Amino acid sequence: MKRNIFIVALIFLIFFVISFLTNILGPLVPDIIRSFSLTLTLAGFLPFSFFIAYGVMSIPAGMLVERYKEKRVMLAAFLMALAGALFFASVPRFSVALTSLFLIGIGMAMLQVAINPLLRVAGGEEHFAFNSVFAQLIFGLASFLSPKVYSYLVLNLPGESGRSNWFLDVLRKLVPNSLPWVSLYWVFSIVTLAMVVVMGVVRLPKVELKEEERAGALAVYRGLFREKIVILYFLGIFAYVGTEQGVANWTSKFLATYHGIDPQTKGASTVSLFWGLMTAGCLLGLVLLKLFDSRRILVGFASAAIVTLSCALFGSGSMALVAFPLMGFCASVMWSIIFSLALNSVDKHHGSFSGILVTGIIGGALVPLVIGWLGDRLGLRFGMTFLYLTLAYILSVGLWARPLIANATISLRKKKAKV
Repeated sequence: MKRNIFIVALIFLIFFVISFLTNILGPLVPDIIRSFSLTLTLAGFLPFSFFIAYGVMSIPAGMLVERYKEKRVMLAAFLMALAGALFFASVPRFSVALTSLFLIGIGMAMLQVAINPLLRVAGGEEHFAFNSVFAQLIFGLASFLSPKVYSYLVLNLPGESGRSNWFLDVLRKLVPNSLPWVSLYWVFSIVTLAMVVVMGVVRLPKVELKEEERAGALAVYRGLFREKIVILYFLGIFAYVGTEQGVANWTSKFLATYHGIDPQTKGASTVSLFWGLMTAGCLLGLVLLKLFDSRRILVGFASAAIVTLSCALFGSGSMALVAFPLMGFCASVMWSIIFSLALNSVDKHHGSFSGILVTGIIGGALVPLVIGWLGDRLGLRFGMTFLYLTLAYILSVGLWARPLIANATISLRKKKAKV
């Protein structure tokens, strides 16, 4: 099939929007706690409300794509996200925030399921690996930029109204003076509304899935869940996303609590660097995967993450400011390696297995909640030590994984050439 550069660019834009909306919660947590007088446990329900949507919607979304095709599902996804963003922007209350985040999460889960097959078709199968990595880089860039947008808004909105910036003047009329961070949800509303318009007018190519890529019937999922290897890799994805979101959502609050660091400036910047270094780590990972077995890389990066987490939790403030972003670098290769090891460990039902793995994103719902619950009882530092368990499990994947197909390395190619 002829490549469609416009559709590929559109998919990259969608990846950017998904990340922009998804990974802003971390910088917002201290503001939300202060604005609504929340305990850490209640604050933990914020990421829970968002990421539990992946557990609820990932598998049904695959079935919806099969029946209604990509465009309708993606349009419905952006409408869902628009409704969620507008709801909270208009009624900024904690209970509304939970509903809003769940609606946005439902939309993001639907998009994640729909765009990957579309990227393979629009960009060409032979370019799919490259395009997927490039999409992850764009994903990381958006996560790096969204905390910057947040800091800009909360620092400039409380100022005096003026003619120099009409956008801020409009936001000042819409947002309560005591809640400048709510302005971010008006930005989300504008972004998602723009995407609704784009999806309404664009024509998408027909996606022809291979049999093994299709989402199967419920009987297929039940059969897969009976296999031990499926559960083990599901837990691997669960542990990874739980680790990623556990760090991203609680870093700013941790720095404010133990080191007196302003969450609206330095705290947000630290979370931004976490995502920025995760993007940089992806580039290094591409090189390492051509040189070493992916299992060894996973063990090495997970071990480094455990050391880095220790420095972040028990070191000085200046050390924490360096160590937390480095956690992003250490986590950069984990998702792709665990996911590829999983799919390369089975010889059929890859589409359904992928749906189960994506459902593991609910780790981003439960792990931050556990950290908050422990933090209320024993302190946030102790709560974040729960991440040692998730990192230990990720490390173990590199030790017990036995894929049917190993990642192609330069040395492996040389051995095959000799044979």
